[in-house]
Amino acid sequence: MTKFDQNQTPSPSIMVGLSGGVDSAVAALLLKRQGIPVIAGFMQNWEGDREDPFCSADQDLSDAKAVCDQLDIPLITVNLAKVYWERVFQRCLLEWAAGRTPNPDIGCNRDVKFKAFLDYAQQHGTRAIATGHYARIECIDGHYHLAKSADPEKDQTYFLYALNQSQLADSLFPIGHLNKSEVRAIAKKADLINHAKKDSTGICFIGERRLKPFLREFLLAQPGLIETLEGKVVGSHDGLMFYTIGQRHGLQIGGCQGSLEKPWYVVAKETSRNILIVAQGHDHPALYKQKLVCTETHWIRGTPPPTPYTATAKTRYRQPEQVCEITHREQDRYTVTFEEPQRAITPGQSVVFYQGDYCLGGGIIA
Repeated sequence: MTKFDQNQTPSPSIMVGLSGGVDSAVAALLLKRQGIPVIAGFMQNWEGDREDPFCSADQDLSDAKAVCDQLDIPLITVNLAKVYWERVFQRCLLEWAAGRTPNPDIGCNRDVKFKAFLDYAQQHGTRAIATGHYARIECIDGHYHLAKSADPEKDQTYFLYALNQSQLADSLFPIGHLNKSEVRAIAKKADLINHAKKDSTGICFIGERRLKPFLREFLLAQPGLIETLEGKVVGSHDGLMFYTIGQRHGLQIGGCQGSLEKPWYVVAKETSRNILIVAQGHDHPALYKQKLVCTETHWIRGTPPPTPYTATAKTRYRQPEQVCEITHREQDRYTVTFEEPQRAITPGQSVVFYQGDYCLGGGIIA
């Protein structure tokens, strides 16, 4: 593998965030085929127990090294664990402790990959970074726009809505115009070692492990009661932080005398009383809301659209976009009114706005 000399980095080079997966590997391959000098940066965002069976960092780094050997590009390891802990994980802990459900991947993109990693890359002589995200960047009339991926099943603009003009200007998404199947085919034809590697799942610092035992290592759980909408006690919970709106599994509520033979779902949390509220049936009316309020709202263009503004939005990654009207309340707070009631709107998650192929921005559901 080529040695990396930080003092001799060519200025037009691109630093690719190489994760060990096939997407970032193909991103690096495509850039090199264009004749662009490429440097690979492996981000170490979490410092866990090296004996942890759920941690894949060592294998990912090994795969990244192998890809760099094949492509003959230099690789450096960039330790961003402190940044991740302070800017992403500690905030998530506060959210979980408050009974909300945060999305660490959005904060990781905004504060780590496209902030700390981008700063590192530019401080060491590269002009931009590239990643294996499924999204596209377009510059129109001097403004950078975040556009959807060519592969609707893999589009990751939901997780990138918090990026700003400067971050988009200094970033590249080389595979955004491709489908996942095309990416794997390119990797296989190039005989990349990870062409068939399974996609990573779950929250980045948790990996494949279950959330509940992981959170117990950092937060003190406060068990409480589970009640129906009518106030009837039907069970007990292990701590509000372990549950999310719309959750069915893990409630451990048996049959209740006089109740319907339908599964129970979490419909609300009363944090002041430490009570989990449940109702029966996947489509119970309590699971549906037509309005939400979002805060910490970010607009990719840098300025908000005039409101009321009609757009589409999604309140979770895999959800189809829904028509809505956005109304400004105060400062960075907006009311979002959907054309149709939406199921399991979850405080702490993000609502992300779209206009056609373009992601406009989004906010945290309050």
